Amino acid sequence: MSGIFGVIAKKDCSEDLYYGTDYHSHLGTQFAGLAVYGKELTRKIHDIRGSQFKAKFYEDYLKMPGDMGIGVISARDEQPILINSKFGPYAIVTNGFIDNADKLARELYKKGKSFSEVTDGRVNLTELVAKLIIQGKNITAGIDSMFSKIDGSCSLLLLNKDGIYAARDRFGFTPLVIGRKGSSWAVSTESSAFLNLGYKIEKFLEPGEIVLLNKKGLTTKKKGGKVNQICSFLWIYAGFPASKYEGLNVEMSRERSGATLAEGDNIEADMAAGIPDSGTAHAIGYSMKSGVPFRRPLVKYTPGFDRSYTPVSQERRDLIAKMKLIPIPEIINGKRIVFCDDSIVRGTQLKNYTIKKLKFHGAKEIHLRIACPPLMYPCKFNFSTRSIKELAARKAIKALEGKDIKNVNKYLDEDSVWYKKMVEWIRKDLGVTTLRYQKLNDMISAIGLSKDKVCLFCWTGIEPKGCKKC
Repeated sequence: MSGIFGVIAKKDCSEDLYYGTDYHSHLGTQFAGLAVYGKELTRKIHDIRGSQFKAKFYEDYLKMPGDMGIGVISARDEQPILINSKFGPYAIVTNGFIDNADKLARELYKKGKSFSEVTDGRVNLTELVAKLIIQGKNITAGIDSMFSKIDGSCSLLLLNKDGIYAARDRFGFTPLVIGRKGSSWAVSTESSAFLNLGYKIEKFLEPGEIVLLNKKGLTTKKKGGKVNQICSFLWIYAGFPASKYEGLNVEMSRERSGATLAEGDNIEADMAAGIPDSGTAHAIGYSMKSGVPFRRPLVKYTPGFDRSYTPVSQERRDLIAKMKLIPIPEIINGKRIVFCDDSIVRGTQLKNYTIKKLKFHGAKEIHLRIACPPLMYPCKFNFSTRSIKELAARKAIKALEGKDIKNVNKYLDEDSVWYKKMVEWIRKDLGVTTLRYQKLNDMISAIGLSKDKVCLFCWTGIEPKGCKKC
């Protein structure tokens, strides 16, 4: 997932843009960029793999004055993209994933269109979105038309002489929130970016809604639709603890999740712990509910390390998993530990690094508690896992069945013998004392939205109403 941020100011916007964009650094791992509309439209992009946004852009933002700007921390593509079009010059940043990108690119090639931005040998998805938008009669119509053509999701900010157009993807997978500080306006993926900058939340954009921000204020260009299925993983893992989506805080949701995991859990343990950072609040909730003391046997060395599941290469993911978590042997040795984590995706880092570290330093028992059900399907709406074969649950099913199977419904039933066999296989493979996953309905309750308001595709394989295909 990427993070996008935009600012409209009466005077210079560059400082708020710089810090507001930086507050999305927990989301993207590949590239970052800023675009500012001053005397002219200017842009800077840097590769941030293994580095920090603030260091890369400190000198740049000081030289980019203007009263309107957009920024991005990108999970994959180089952004922002600059386009000279029939609407005049504009800059654009996006957050999402387009499943039918190759097909759409081929259609544009046939019409004589070309692409100047290429990332890892493929069309840059943000440039693809920009080229689709300019086919409309105006920017609003172009954005709406783009929404209807793509399979997947795309939220975006588009900066031109009019101001900042903000559009949330039509199913609401990714969030966008509007903030205000006096006469200044901001729009952000993460509402937590507003807190230290002094912005107050004005509204959460509806799915498919398009608005224009400028010095005159906020203008609705297209109202949102009825389908709203925001990504559940924002509360479980990806979102920043201080953020709100649909008005519901991330940290509070994770604490409720941990408390639910503790209900009926009759094991004896010396401590409850979370795998930093996202597992921490789940563990706090577990501790508060169970009375088992919360402690930190593993601490995260934050500077310079991305989230370990987001980089494209397995080698990079393994390196991050190995290096960023530092054990405290004096807390681990001889202890029975309840370890809470947000999810088990591939399971390789958890097995080869986290659990091995705990065992090496003398953990007596390791009881793993996972804040979401077993992941069964790769996300088709954002960058994360791209293959079914990567998923730990699918590896277990293949081992139990002796082959890959398409229909996994019997493993989705949390009361079935097949579900129990799958969980037991994963437990043995990881080498932990016990393993429990959160039940689907308990996860939904912890988030605080109704079931029809959240995307559950990763666990159920069921796409939102109106989704073209999976």
